[in-house]
Amino acid sequence: MHTDLQEAHPRIRHRPEICDRGLGGCSLEERSWRKPERTAASRAQEITISRWLDLRTASRTEEAVTPADCYFIGVALKKTRLKLTGARQTIFEGTMPEGTLYVSAPSKRIAARFDAPCDFLHFHVPAPYFDLRPPSEQLVPAQELDDLVLLRDELAGQLAKTLLRRGEPIDETFARCIGQMLAMRLARLELPRTKIGALPNWRLRRVQDHVKRNLHRSIRLAELARVAGLSRMHFAAQFRVATGYRPHDYLKHQRIDQAKSLLSDKETPLVEVALAVGFCNQAHFSTVFKHVTGETPARWRCASQN
Repeated sequence: MHTDLQEAHPRIRHRPEICDRGLGGCSLEERSWRKPERTAASRAQEITISRWLDLRTASRTEEAVTPADCYFIGVALKKTRLKLTGARQTIFEGTMPEGTLYVSAPSKRIAARFDAPCDFLHFHVPAPYFDLRPPSEQLVPAQELDDLVLLRDELAGQLAKTLLRRGEPIDETFARCIGQMLAMRLARLELPRTKIGALPNWRLRRVQDHVKRNLHRSIRLAELARVAGLSRMHFAAQFRVATGYRPHDYLKHQRIDQAKSLLSDKETPLVEVALAVGFCNQAHFSTVFKHVTGETPARWRCASQN
């Protein structure tokens, strides 16, 4: 995923580079995390949209304070691994998938430790945008939006893609519409009463190792929960926060990744590959493989060899 970018920009390996392709006149460069270089024109805009692209692989830390008059909204454009900390508490730790949205309230300090390359679209949205409707229609009070993380938020992901696909400059009206949509989306959320923490790293490694050793057979949720030393409900919730996947989806992707390695040997029959990665028959394997990769195993094998 990141290799192509690094080949196109070899000097990116040593320092963060900012990419504002497709954002037009509404984009601002971020030479420091969450701190776009403001110009006279950008100060006149009600909503600031910027992009933070950092392709370094080594762990590094960043820190920022949300301005007093707005909320900060970040949208992950690529999967990454990081830890977010605020007020000496962990907000998120683990794999953050593409399309994840996170919010911090005005005047809030947040620190981030990045353990992988990352690419984020950042919005600074004035606080009044979160009060566009009468209080009786707002399901979520604005003060509860601080330190909020939504994994794979479909609307946020689509809005980010829309901004990046545009070839012409983004005018103030369009930016205002995007800000209103995100603010209204957040204000209408039905949030859980308690926040769910990520599965601790030592439990996660134990589960991942168990999966690798047993991909050839059926693995059930209760089994993984026992390996982690948790109830099924708590394990499933914490595992999703840590990896961005439900346990069932994680197993599916691990089986497909292992199948790809086996498919590199063109002499291995497809039915043997299917059984080796835990599928009961070739038909089921082919269906799941195509759903994940977009191609049948036979076509994928042919394309990879060519």
